[in-house]
Amino acid sequence: MDASPTTARATPKSQRTRTRILDAAMRLFAEIGYHAASNAVIADAAGLTRGAMLYHFAGREELVEAAIAHIESTRARLSEDAAAQPAPGVDAAEHAIDVYWALLQQPAFVAFAELEAAARTDPMVRERLAAARSAFDHAQLGGVRFGAMVQAGDDPRFQTSRDLGRFLLEGLAKGSLTYDEAARRERLLMVVKRAVRMLNRKGDLHDLWPE
Repeated sequence: MDASPTTARATPKSQRTRTRILDAAMRLFAEIGYHAASNAVIADAAGLTRGAMLYHFAGREELVEAAIAHIESTRARLSEDAAAQPAPGVDAAEHAIDVYWALLQQPAFVAFAELEAAARTDPMVRERLAAARSAFDHAQLGGVRFGAMVQAGDDPRFQTSRDLGRFLLEGLAKGSLTYDEAARRERLLMVVKRAVRMLNRKGDLHDLWPE
């Protein structure tokens, strides 16, 4: 009896091919954008014919759904790998901010940000992205993501410190500084660190921008 298509796609060789496709999709979403990274472009980047691509993903929706899961699992793994304790004498919140800022430059995080931008006008992407966005947001509180690395408590003040640090960093990663980029970015990161420290009761108001 011949194997069903689903069973055939579950073979180790097929799984490796699917992973190659999804890695290519993630990289291309980050490099050239969601809309430019068509299924045909992704197939070519993965070294597959269009027919071979259709064997693994019958259409755009199926590929996007699998790519979102792949990107989110990659973000989770990178976050877990980066969640090491800071060196002795290094402030935990400052360490977390540096770590999360570095993560935001990784292809998985850039690709996810690109999908978030596409979701604003694409209902299909928005629907399929919703669960991953919710899971990542909830993981900030008790998991090994940014919130846990900050090592703050769980009352509203500390929740706000996590949100302030996280969303300012994500906004900075998505934004465009058109002049003095390095210096302006360094000042912004410094202020984010100090603001999070203040909300974590480790600093005073005048520490936000010391004389």
